[in-house]
Amino acid sequence: MFDTRPNQPLGETKDHYWLVQRMARANGTDLVSAAEDGTLSQDDWAAMVHRCRACKWAEGCKRWLSHPETELRETPEGCVNRHHFAALQDGMKE
Repeated sequence: MFDTRPNQPLGETKDHYWLVQRMARANGTDLVSAAEDGTLSQDDWAAMVHRCRACKWAEGCKRWLSHPETELRETPEGCVNRHHFAALQDGMKE
């Protein structure tokens, strides 16, 4: 479905850096290992943060992350980086 909402200003880089980190922790993506083994380049990492900054679901993300779980959770459908987390997880399995 095409999103007809007007563009919104980008969120603060630092805030979204931490949202991506927290989402990765919640879904079991080891970003450090992915970066160390070359699965996650610096450009890819920056792009994930940038996509998060532009995400229209950021408030939903904050609410989702505010409910700490003891077990890993699947990345919510509203996350703009959902497929990127899945690809990194697949790369970690290989």
